[in-house]
Amino acid sequence: MAIGKQPDIADDDGGDGGDSIFAEINITPLTDVFLVMVIIFMVSALAVQVERNQEKKKDRQEQVDAEKEKRSGIKVNLPSGAAQEIDTSKQSLVMLVPITGPVVVGGKEMQDAEVDNLFRVAYQKDQNTQVVLKADKGVQHGRVVNLMERAKAAGLTRLAIGTSGGG
Repeated sequence: MAIGKQPDIADDDGGDGGDSIFAEINITPLTDVFLVMVIIFMVSALAVQVERNQEKKKDRQEQVDAEKEKRSGIKVNLPSGAAQEIDTSKQSLVMLVPITGPVVVGGKEMQDAEVDNLFRVAYQKDQNTQVVLKADKGVQHGRVVNLMERAKAAGLTRLAIGTSGGG
């Protein structure tokens, strides 16, 4: 706040008029603070919007994957178990192993030679690809171990067993 003597406009004859005090508020710092706050709100709003868009994209991808699994026509009765979640941000190769018949990947049945080629291609694409085996409860243990060993032989060492959750 500035305090000073206000010049007397009405007193042009050189006489000594009454001195008056005037007060002036400097709003420059207030304006600066408001502008900084506006910028902060704009940036934070953009960050929230980007995060929300990423969540929506992830949800859409999960829905597409669920629909693809439903359309595959293969019913796999997964065993239950309390397990850790896999890292969904990494590339994953999800394989359904029914009691009888070939392995299903992405709704497509694959024979053993095709599975081995798929493992090699996945390793060449990303060495940290996760292999998730969703085997039915009734599948022989040896069949699942065989798939895991073939994945490891191709270089894929991040292996997981799919369960239905619950313990």
